Amino acid sequence: MTHMITRRKLIKDTARAAIGGTLLMNVPFSAWGSSPGKKTKVVLIRDERIPDYGNSFDQTVIQEMLDKAVIELTGYSDIGQAWKQIIKPGDIVGIKSNEWRYLGTPPELENAIKQRVMDTGVAEENIAVADRGVRNNPVFQKATALINTRPMRTHAWSGVGSLIKNMIMFSQKPSSYHDDSCADLATLYELPMVKGKSCLNILVMFTPLFHGVGPHHFNKEYVWSYKGLVVGFDPVAADSVGLQIIQAKRKKFFGEDKPLNPHAKHIEYAETRHHLGMADPAKIELVRLGYSENILI
Repeated sequence: MTHMITRRKLIKDTARAAIGGTLLMNVPFSAWGSSPGKKTKVVLIRDERIPDYGNSFDQTVIQEMLDKAVIELTGYSDIGQAWKQIIKPGDIVGIKSNEWRYLGTPPELENAIKQRVMDTGVAEENIAVADRGVRNNPVFQKATALINTRPMRTHAWSGVGSLIKNMIMFSQKPSSYHDDSCADLATLYELPMVKGKSCLNILVMFTPLFHGVGPHHFNKEYVWSYKGLVVGFDPVAADSVGLQIIQAKRKKFFGEDKPLNPHAKHIEYAETRHHLGMADPAKIELVRLGYSENILI
């Protein structure tokens, strides 16, 4: 079985597999969305050893955080078995990163993900880490599985730069998604290079950017050391959790409700208009691990 499977069938078959105590090949332990009445799980893990913005990350700390999150997400206590529910040895894996110069995906996290993918038996030549240029990358062109990871930050066009938006480089014309505050970014998941292949999402909230004005804005005054990762199978649910944290930080910092401008409607519409996943907090099972001070959610 490949990753190319309808969401309805994925949800139905995964529920059956969980009841039977077995798992489908190439299908995560928890499906996107979930069956009616069941929440989709998202893991928020924080570690006080994560440094402030501009300092070097410790590969060991990040690997430990990622491992704990994946173990919690899958329900498997062995990290090797946990990852084998996500990636199979025959997969070709694209790790979709983000290279924005002010706040890119840390190389230490990219390396931690790649290591665990290799541990499942995937050959190194069948793994690629990239952001811009993914459409022309031979590994991404043949990929059977995609892992999506990027830092959370405010964004002048879409409210926030999120996991959903991180797939925009798979489009031949990214600017075509900018209408109406990028409301329909969820349709990126229907692109041939993406559809049916997303298997894990890791929203980086080590040092998120929570405020800015204008395109390509960046001000270190609005970066804070949150020290977290948000991990889930459902990119919409993971983005929803990250957005709630950003909004809580803005209220705390400014002393009043200060809505994003523009509103990050693409996350809400990913559920209500495009049925990609769950944005409603009431439909999300949030598991909190690790450092709890100023968790904001």
